[in-house]
Amino acid sequence: MEPSEYLTVSALTSYIKRKFDVDPYLGKVYLTGEISNFRLRPNAHQYFSLKDDHAKISAIMFKSAFSKVKFTPEEGMKVLVTGRISLYEPSGSYQIYVDHMEPDGVGQLYQAYEQLKRKLEQEGIFSAPKKALPRFPKRIAVVTSPSGAVIRDIITTARRRYPIAQIVLFPALVQGNEAAGDIVRQIERVNRIGNFDTLIIGRGGGSIEDLWPFNEESVARAIFESQLPVISSVGHETDTTIADLVADVRAATPTAAAELAVPVLSDVLLEINQDRVRIYHAFHHHLAMYQEQLKKLREAYVFQQPERLYEGYSQKVDQLTTQLQQTMSHRLSLVQAQIEAVDKRLKVASPATQITQLKQNRRDLTARLNRGMQQDFNQQKQHLAELAQSLDYLSPLKIMGRGYSYVTSKQKVVADVNQLHSGDKVVMHLTNGQANATIESIQPDKKDGQS
Repeated sequence: MEPSEYLTVSALTSYIKRKFDVDPYLGKVYLTGEISNFRLRPNAHQYFSLKDDHAKISAIMFKSAFSKVKFTPEEGMKVLVTGRISLYEPSGSYQIYVDHMEPDGVGQLYQAYEQLKRKLEQEGIFSAPKKALPRFPKRIAVVTSPSGAVIRDIITTARRRYPIAQIVLFPALVQGNEAAGDIVRQIERVNRIGNFDTLIIGRGGGSIEDLWPFNEESVARAIFESQLPVISSVGHETDTTIADLVADVRAATPTAAAELAVPVLSDVLLEINQDRVRIYHAFHHHLAMYQEQLKKLREAYVFQQPERLYEGYSQKVDQLTTQLQQTMSHRLSLVQAQIEAVDKRLKVASPATQITQLKQNRRDLTARLNRGMQQDFNQQKQHLAELAQSLDYLSPLKIMGRGYSYVTSKQKVVADVNQLHSGDKVVMHLTNGQANATIESIQPDKKDGQS
């Protein structure tokens, strides 16, 4: 086979794509499957897959088609889709181009309703504090269709119950694709005007498709952000819309909404008369009570004997005066004692007193010194006498007085005969004088062994 007879990839892909596009069975396909690989792309085309237990197909839903879907697709959700099968040439993969999608087993609107309900509930919009309805409204705004029975029922009921209230209609579409935006605009308009007391939003019964504008998120948020208390009356008693859950008060019917918005004038007048009677009796009761109190005050001793009013104070003043005098006297005595003590300390510390004391000390010390010197002198004198007596006992003169004498030679006392020689001149000392002598012979004692 010649190379020119071979197909290119592009040619083969274009051929297969044409087969898909001209096949009447693939032009409109009804498919059920589970959403996979879904990631929401706001305001853009959506790319995901549909699969079952044995196969998977790529899917694309363009922005224009996806904007009509009332619910938010989620990963793993089973859906019913309508679309066409074609081939995407750059990748050579076939896919389904989805035109319509709804949940499998549950209606599309009901699925969207549950999703929005869950979202707002998580945000705390349903559990937020509700605004109280004014008891005596002067002006009531009503957002509803101008041609329906809702506005007629509200006007009839309000005029019958409370004709002094003014009902102002703000006409709005309550069904169709444009209804939600129209309702939001009228709610915002009522709040901008600002001189209304209550806002009623309502329409008659119908299917979930007919009531769907009141399940839109924009309407729910407009009701939540309203500065006026909102009464929602949408559908029949068994119908519950998102608007009913967000509103401050839900009414089962338009008539019930009007009854909630206004009181019964005759009942109000009756209540006013009853309140007037109660006020009258209460006033007279308080007046009688105050008169009795006034009578007791007039008879009190304060007015009969005013002097008794300050007797206790006078006695208290006397007691305090006595206490003051005693306290002052005691403190004065303490101060005087302190002054006397300080004066004594000053006198003791005075130089004159110190000089006198020092003089006295000097005199005492002088006397003690004289006594001590005299005593010491006497003791020394006595001791000297005793020594003199002892010395006298040992004196040679006293011994010589008893017949003893001593001999000196060459001015030295001779105590041994060996100190003398024959012919030596000696001096004999006697009691009353001395005598010179010459040694003629020497005779030592025999006991010394000398001849």
